[in-house]
Amino acid sequence: MSDPLPLRHIARALVFDPADRLLLIAYEAVRPIDPAKPEERCFWFMPGGGLEEGETHEAACRRELSEEIGVDDAPVGPLVATCNGPFRLFRKPRDARERYFVVRLPSDRIDTARLAETEDNPVLGTRWWTLAELEASAERIEPAGLAAVVRRVLAGDIPPGPVTLSWRDA
Repeated sequence: MSDPLPLRHIARALVFDPADRLLLIAYEAVRPIDPAKPEERCFWFMPGGGLEEGETHEAACRRELSEEIGVDDAPVGPLVATCNGPFRLFRKPRDARERYFVVRLPSDRIDTARLAETEDNPVLGTRWWTLAELEASAERIEPAGLAAVVRRVLAGDIPPGPVTLSWRDA
């Protein structure tokens, strides 16, 4: 039996621009994301990261947005989803306890100059996604069910409690 993965509490943001596009970051996975296609290692994820000692999820979300996309004092909105369990696409696999908050920015201007230095996996880029692109994409976007949550948020249907999402390879 393998050793248990380290537990990591994480805050992430569903970052929307004024055109209701969602910001995602592309990473290179440490292993193929599909064993049938060993050359494919790209996956897309929301900005965010681990909580520091004594930090709330909201404070961690703000700090991570400053570090990763150069947005200071982001207005962190409601908690809309969670995803818990083993995640093994990063260099440091973890038993993740992720919380996802809505963040609306006044423009689509971001600064990712510091993004690569904050991550343990290679960063391949960032992209603003429309809902239609998100729903139609064959790209690996984590976690499963993210597009449905985005659809609800954009329709103004904020869930009364967080929606539970899951990792695609769990």
